Formats: sequence, C-alpha cells, structure tokens
Amino acid sequence: MFSICRPAPRVSDIRPVRIRKLMKSPFLRVLVTAVVFAATLTISSFAMPAEDDTNVKSSYVLGPNDQITVHALDAEEISDKPYRISAAGDVTFPMIGKIKAAGLTVEELESVLVNALQEFIRQPKVSVVVSEFRSQPVSVIGAVTNPGVLQLQGNKTVVEILSMVGGVRNDAGSSIKITRKREWGLLPLPDAKLDVSGQFSTAEIKLKDVLGARSPEQNILIRPNDVISVSRNEIVYVLGAVKRAGGFPMAERDTLSVLQALSLAEGLDRTASPKNAKILRMTPGATKRSELPVNLEQIFSGKAEDVPLLQDDILFVPDSKEKRAILRTLEALASLGTTAGAGIIISGAR
Repeated sequence: MFSICRPAPRVSDIRPVRIRKLMKSPFLRVLVTAVVFAATLTISSFAMPAEDDTNVKSSYVLGPNDQITVHALDAEEISDKPYRISAAGDVTFPMIGKIKAAGLTVEELESVLVNALQEFIRQPKVSVVVSEFRSQPVSVIGAVTNPGVLQLQGNKTVVEILSMVGGVRNDAGSSIKITRKREWGLLPLPDAKLDVSGQFSTAEIKLKDVLGARSPEQNILIRPNDVISVSRNEIVYVLGAVKRAGGFPMAERDTLSVLQALSLAEGLDRTASPKNAKILRMTPGATKRSELPVNLEQIFSGKAEDVPLLQDDILFVPDSKEKRAILRTLEALASLGTTAGAGIIISGAR
C-alpha cells in the first residue's frame, strides 16, 4: 500500500480560513465589538471627561472663586489637581506660572494652557473642568418654591432659572421684577430703567406672558448677579357678617371692587348691617388703618357707585344688633312652633 504524502499546509493558508470561520460565530462578533468599544472609551476618556459639559465649555465665563481641575497628558505636575481662581482672577500652575483665568471661557483657558505647555511638551493635550461654580451668582426671591442663590452654568433664560428653583408658588403674583448691574448693560426690555443710584437697571415682565410663551421676547438671558423677584399675589380681605370671610387674590387686576369682593365672599350673612360697612386701609407712613365708610345698601340699589379696593384693604361688614336679637327671638319662637310674623319682624330691622 502506498500512501500519498501531501505537504503540510502553511500557516498563511490556514489563518484566513479559520478567522473567517470564527468570525461567523455571533458570540465572537459581539465579543470583538465590546473590546473595540471599550478601547475607544479608554482612548477618548482623557479628551472628554465624563463630568464635562460642552455647553459649559463654550459659554461659561470663569471668574474669581471658581474652582477648576486640569487634566494634562504627560504633565503630571499640573494634572488632576484642583485650582481655585483668586480674587484677582489668576491661577498659579507648576511649570507654567501665573495665568489670568477670569474672563476666559473654559475652552479659551484650555487653549492658553496648551500654548503654555508647548515649551515643555510636544503636542500637549489639555482638558479643563469647572468643579465648583462660585463666580456667577443669580438670586431668585419671592413667590418661588426654593428661593436662593444659583450659579449660572452657560446661558440660561428667565424660564430656565425659574425651573431650577422648582417653579412659582400658588400665591405668585402677576409680575417678575429683574434687577441687573449696569456693567452688563440696560435690560433688553421695553420698560427698563436705571435706579436712583444709576448702578442698576430694573424692569418688570408679566409672569403669565413668559410662562405661557405669549411674549417670548421677554424670556431674556440672565446675567451674573441678576436678581429675579417673583411678586406675591395682591390680596384684599372681607371680614365680618359675610358667608365666607377671608382673603381673596386680585390676580392680574389693579383693583377689586366692593361688589366683586362680596361676590367672592358669597354675599352677606343674615345678620349683616350693610349700611354700616367700612373699608380699613393702610396708608403710607401711617401706624394704623384709616376707616372709609361704605353704604352697601346704596351700592346695591344703584344710588352710589361701586368702590374700588386696593391691595391689603379690609372690607368689614358689621353685625346688626337688632337683626341678631330678632334672629334669636325667631329661633326661640321656632322652637315653640310659632313663626307667624317673623318675616315682618326681621325685614323691619336695619
């Protein structure tokens, strides 16, 4: 018997065939893809740190008291260390020395550091992250859920800032007042004006117009050190012999009339003395409220004009002693089963 001897196959002949066969395996394809993806993340992690924000890099302007962290390849002396920007706006780095950081965006500071490191490193790669924002405060006060001081991170509008404090409360009024330092220019709003000192500009916008997108031009960009004040709802009070005493919001109205306030209070009580009602009003500089008599009977009959109420006014409707006495008498009679003439008795009381 003769056997035919075949030459052993060369490695170069076998490898492509085996690789092609192996690559047909779904499991291997997934494994290779995962390895490549992981390698890509590892390579790119230096250039784009996870905590970095592209919008912040391009728009946030660094200032005093901001804290930054620098990631620099082949520059261990300055890399992965926190640096606080001084009150003068400077940062001192090992190797490089002092650099003016205030007034630069994060991207601009990265370019400055790259240029400074070229003296020591070929093709330096630098990434800067703002680890603490402290130089661009915005104060939000008034009828908001979480009033306080925020730090601007990039460009933010009025609506975005209100969202960051949890929105407005149920007792929010109709207007938002914005105060801005003059160094940022006059507020870009129609009624903007300088205050008495000339150092600040102020303006008001309508809350519903901004939140409801009725006037998008009023949803302006907020600048560092702006103060946003959301007004509280103006309220008038109706007390005394009414069916539902309490405070009632004026909403967007400048005034609320006596008849409107009584309507909100669900009308007069049976024992009310309408001709002896009065408005209690606090005037500027006074220590107690002044009394303005109001004859509701004449207003009801059209013999007198309706009276406007102002913010914090109190409409007080007193009891009629005669009516209360008659009512007690009627209640006593009713307990005895006698109600004849009750209507005549109570209608004669004033």
